[in-house]
Amino acid sequence: MVESEPNSRNQVGRPSPIVRPGPRALGIAINPEIDSITVGIVGLGGTVLRRVRFSVDHVPSAAEAVAISAQLIDSLREEFDLAHRAVGVGVAVPGLVRTHDGLVRLAPHLGWVDEPLAEMLEEAIGLPVVAANDARLGTLAESIFGAGRGLTDLVYLNGGASGIGGGAIVNGAPLRGISGYAGEFGHTLVNSSGVICHCGARGCLETEVSRSSLLRAVGLADVDADELENALLASDSPIVAAEIIRQIDTLAITLRNAINTLNPQLIVLGGFLGALYAVDAARLELRVGEQSLPSARDSVRIARAELGTRLLMIGAAELAFESILSDPSSF
Repeated sequence: MVESEPNSRNQVGRPSPIVRPGPRALGIAINPEIDSITVGIVGLGGTVLRRVRFSVDHVPSAAEAVAISAQLIDSLREEFDLAHRAVGVGVAVPGLVRTHDGLVRLAPHLGWVDEPLAEMLEEAIGLPVVAANDARLGTLAESIFGAGRGLTDLVYLNGGASGIGGGAIVNGAPLRGISGYAGEFGHTLVNSSGVICHCGARGCLETEVSRSSLLRAVGLADVDADELENALLASDSPIVAAEIIRQIDTLAITLRNAINTLNPQLIVLGGFLGALYAVDAARLELRVGEQSLPSARDSVRIARAELGTRLLMIGAAELAFESILSDPSSF
């Protein structure tokens, strides 16, 4: 905690000192996925100081994710002296998370149902833990530190190993819904003849546009979004080109719906969706423009996420910082 003297001009009496978090305050970020657990150490202002990705050879249970996260954090404690300056832990979960207590109601790709993840992590780590949907946290990070800085209305879609999630900022505030589940763009209809999704509906976006299909096309297995993008850009295979076109044309349907429904200033694409945009931005712009209401399309632009692989680390850490930013004296 740091105290500083306020500007006392034009004030009557002695003003109170300003209290703000000190530069030693750090947040811990965790992102469990179907193929890895990633832990990051993040400073105030969105600076990722350290990021460790631990690959797993099977989909981890909630208990396994907690144990791996605790081990990774323990290994970082000596490096950053976290016991003295960590303010808490934020967890970016690829699934539906109940806002008030961090209960993971459903993370379908992980196979988690009603897992008290925040509570389990608090017991294992000994720090306060807050959990939320990963795409919601990506939306938060991009709106504060990334492509959405200074904007009041934006839509964010992220593509990862566990599917497609999304979030929105509407009139300057996050769109949460009554229980925090708003923004599931991955489950909007894009193909009425498509396969049945795990959610029970047919033809959802994340069944038609997927990281796994792109990886199969380029012949890769375990890579991050940057490596996948490089592989897509370098490929001269007609099979890869056809898969890119198919996925871009399908993604355009969901973006059209987001534009027509929410009238945003910006649509931000993260993860492998950002890679698709990088490979053929012109085609995506064209397909979205052909289908959207002209009045809404004219006021929106499409961009890729600026924060890259730091995105969810920054978003999850901001979740951890929320309590001390609202009450710095508590740290």
